[in-house]
Amino acid sequence: MIKGLVLDLDGVITDTAEYHYLAWKSLAEKIGIDIDRTFNEQLKGISRIESLELILEHGGKDQSYSEEEKEMLAGKKNDEYKTFIERITPADLCPGMEKLLLDAKEAGLALSVASASKNASTILEQLQVKDQFTGVVDPNSLKNGKPNPEIFYKGVELLGLSPAECIGIEDAEAGIDAINDAGMFSVGVGSKESMKAANYFVENTEELDLKKMIEKAENK
Repeated sequence: MIKGLVLDLDGVITDTAEYHYLAWKSLAEKIGIDIDRTFNEQLKGISRIESLELILEHGGKDQSYSEEEKEMLAGKKNDEYKTFIERITPADLCPGMEKLLLDAKEAGLALSVASASKNASTILEQLQVKDQFTGVVDPNSLKNGKPNPEIFYKGVELLGLSPAECIGIEDAEAGIDAINDAGMFSVGVGSKESMKAANYFVENTEELDLKKMIEKAENK
C-alpha cells in the first residue's frame, strides 16, 4: 500500500533550472569558459561540485583549481543563484503541483523532498508549501549523489516508511535510476526517451494524477 511520496524539487515542485543556468553561465564566463543551454542539460539533478567539475572539464580547466578553489567557485555560483531565487513566489509552483499536494494531503500521504539543492528548504518556504512536507533531505548528509539511491533512501527514512510504500517523482534520468535502485515505484516527468527507465511517466507536471500513480504503483 502506498503511504508516501518522495519528490525531487527542480522540475517537479518548481522550475529553477533557468536560474541555475544563468548563475552557472555567469560563473563560467568569469573563468573564461562558455556554456550554452544544451550543455546545461548535463547539470540537471547533480550536485553543485559535480556540476562545476563538468564545466571545468568542458573548458579544459579540470586541473586548474585546487579542491579549496573549487569550493570557493561553487560558493560564488550559489551566492548569485540565491539572488535569483529571492524572486520565487507561490505562483512559481509547477503546473498541477498545488493540486497534487492537496490531493496527497487529503489522501493522508506523507511527503518528503529528495533534492541535491542545498537551498531546497528556502525555496519551499518561498513557495509557501514547506509545512506540507514531513522532511527535506539534507544534501550535506549524503556521501553519494544521484544516480546513487542514497538520497531516496533518506527521503523514505524521513517518512518512517519502506521504499515499497513510496512513490518517487523525478524529471532527471539520474534521479529515475536512483528511485529504481532504491526499490521504489518511479514516476518520471519528461519525454518518453529521457524517462524510458521510469515505471510510469508523464510529459509535464500538469499530468501528475495521484489516483493514477497509486493505482499503477500498487498493481505493478
